[in-house]
Amino acid sequence: MNIFRLTGDLSHLAAIIILLLKIWKTRSCAGISGKSQVLFALVFTTRYLDLLTAFISLYNTTMKVIYIGCAYATVYLIYAKFKATYDGNHDTFRVEFLVVPVGGLAFLVNHDFSPLEILWTFSIYLESVAILPQLFMISKTGEAETITTHYLFFLGLYRALYLINWIWRFYFEGFFDMIAIVAGVVQTILYCDFFYLYVTKVLKGKKLSLPA
Repeated sequence: MNIFRLTGDLSHLAAIIILLLKIWKTRSCAGISGKSQVLFALVFTTRYLDLLTAFISLYNTTMKVIYIGCAYATVYLIYAKFKATYDGNHDTFRVEFLVVPVGGLAFLVNHDFSPLEILWTFSIYLESVAILPQLFMISKTGEAETITTHYLFFLGLYRALYLINWIWRFYFEGFFDMIAIVAGVVQTILYCDFFYLYVTKVLKGKKLSLPA
């Protein structure tokens, strides 16, 4: 494992922990898109079904279990424990416009036409757009809490580092996965506007707002 994948995993984990702590400490999920979190739970569920069929390493298994557990814990906090604080009026992105096309694409473009491979491909495609409901929600409300922007920053950083990881693996291991790379590029592009605002506003102590 190279340093870019490791730091990418740690950035991903940091994002998840920041979000969970934010919800738990404030006893509120205000400003958090429940729809994005449901999509991420679906991403991890469909991607890590190989937990039932293969063992790669203790690190690999541990991270997969943590991601799945944290994803469902987040969904539980939003839709059950702190449901009264969930802002459903602004979390209105039509997720079927993401899930259905992504599902169709996974059937058409994959490495191997088998159930596990199609579901893995579906998870890769879906993860690239799963943050859209959150960004849409921020654009509707006009601004985001600082802690929410930290969550988004580390989530975006994770994808950017994974892109570098794929480039590293291509040059030093001869490994090339077009599906993962294209999806990663799409996801990183979606974060570009946010990254700019994060650096120019949030790091200077200002509130972040996205154009409606």
